[in-house]
Amino acid sequence: MHGKKSVRKTNRVMIFVIIFVIVYAAGFFGSIFTSGNVNSEWYLTNKPSLTPPNYVFPIVWNILYFLITLSLYFAWIKGNKKEKKNIAILFGINLAANAFWSPLFFALQSPLAAFVALLIILGTVIGIIGYVYKISKISSYLLIPYLAWVIFAGVLNAAFL
Repeated sequence: MHGKKSVRKTNRVMIFVIIFVIVYAAGFFGSIFTSGNVNSEWYLTNKPSLTPPNYVFPIVWNILYFLITLSLYFAWIKGNKKEKKNIAILFGINLAANAFWSPLFFALQSPLAAFVALLIILGTVIGIIGYVYKISKISSYLLIPYLAWVIFAGVLNAAFL
């Protein structure tokens, strides 16, 4: 019995590490397009007055990415095979839209395209919260700050339209 528990624990650690890398890779991809553009004339001229200072964003996003990692991890380890497929699809779409928001907004300076990506992010966060609630309530609760931030980001993004 002891051997099986050790293997399970090792597998869970590996699962967590893989999820962590995937989630933070999406964040890193987006940050490539953000960091050099938050001081651009286009952004500074158009950003709404309720925009937090630049230093707030990496702090908030690091916390949110960690909460997303935990949410995905708890849902994954508790889900069955079919649920894992749906979890992978929902989180995959969410993370892809999340990763591409920054290049759409900052690099292409297309607030409309970025807003469409943001609506996909919002829809998938709501979908994930609803879907994983029956699998792992903690997974859904961990995404509530992400949902709140995405709504706030939507307000900021909409101000550019």
